[in-house]
Amino acid sequence: MTHLDPHNLPANHRWKILGLGVAANAAFSATFAGIPATAVLLRADYHLDTHQLGLVLGMMGLGVAVSELPWGMLTDRWGDRRVLLLGLFSIAAWLLFMMLRVSPTAGYVPGMAALMPGLLLVGLLGGSVNGSSGRAIMAWFSDKERGLAMSIRQTAVPVGGALGAMVLPPLARWGGFGTVYGALALFCVVNGVLAWRWLHEPPHHGQTVNKAAGSGVPPVQDPVLQRMTLAIALLCVPQVAVLTFTPVFLHDFAHFGAMVAAVSLVSIQLGGGALRVWSGYWTDRHRNRQRYITACASLSVLAFAVLAAVVLAQMLITPLAPVLRLAIIPALILAGLCVSAWHGVAYTELATQAGANRAGTALGMGNAAVFVAFFITPMVIPVLNAVSGWPAVWLMGSLAALLALFAFRQRKADVPVTAGLQVERRGVR
Repeated sequence: MTHLDPHNLPANHRWKILGLGVAANAAFSATFAGIPATAVLLRADYHLDTHQLGLVLGMMGLGVAVSELPWGMLTDRWGDRRVLLLGLFSIAAWLLFMMLRVSPTAGYVPGMAALMPGLLLVGLLGGSVNGSSGRAIMAWFSDKERGLAMSIRQTAVPVGGALGAMVLPPLARWGGFGTVYGALALFCVVNGVLAWRWLHEPPHHGQTVNKAAGSGVPPVQDPVLQRMTLAIALLCVPQVAVLTFTPVFLHDFAHFGAMVAAVSLVSIQLGGGALRVWSGYWTDRHRNRQRYITACASLSVLAFAVLAAVVLAQMLITPLAPVLRLAIIPALILAGLCVSAWHGVAYTELATQAGANRAGTALGMGNAAVFVAFFITPMVIPVLNAVSGWPAVWLMGSLAALLALFAFRQRKADVPVTAGLQVERRGVR
């Protein structure tokens, strides 16, 4: 293997960095979303009840939510290469430990006291991947391509989750959870080797990064970043509602079968992924990220209000109930698409507002807020549904999007767009 000189990298090396960012995020997403896909087998092999299963599966999300911001701050201090390497190899090492010591065997079943902290640490270590890979992409791509690059990176989350959901349950049936943890560890090791090989600072980065600062205050105290982070979290509330409760809603309320729910979710996931990539390309060309984000929030307000109205009308207007029952499906898919199309553009704008030397912390703030929303929303919806029904659930999604829209507009009123990361880097085009 020839030595790769970080000071003499070709101009197209940025596409390797993007590929690496996609692969690293897919590796952790396969872990984060793939292990819950084995829930039935996990419950049986570890001798858990349903309540214990929920606690166990919540540990990874809690770990990510807690660790995202510290990892982001460490990325700004140490650099994306060190943090991504540390994160990937430490995740791999811990998964190998779980393979050897926290996997059920014929004569040994680990208890909750071993499994819960084990998965919590997976989440704590996994928080390193998002901010470090995002900061690397923001550093390597010029402002004309960052929206597209970050949007492509964001598609790694559903792609990795789908890969984990397809591969891990058969592995668990065939070889047990030791095989599951071992396969995930191997995935992280491969990506760690690629990061060690490819990930370096772009040419002239050291001379330009300090000139590309944000407002000068710490990111966690910056009102612009605070409001944008809040808006991102609020927009995730209706998205989580759709992605988590679509099967239950369509089964319990509209009395559709599992196939309709599956097709609806696939349509939302694939359509949302395609919209993310298109939106990154489109906003790069038109330089209108702020307008695009507020447009997505506005459409989400309207779409979830329409969904709530259709559901309520189906309950109250008996003669039209069969037609309105069918109308629920396109209304649900439209709402899911509106609230899934903004991620890459929003993360790009968040990092741009922060500036080059604060991008890791800003991305950590955004990711932490997202995982808090993913942690809280599934606990709120069953209570709200039990008290007020499904129309109130979808109206809550509309209200959350409205609050996000207000936060985005307040952020625009605070300060103009900073130069941030808009410093062009010679040789990185």
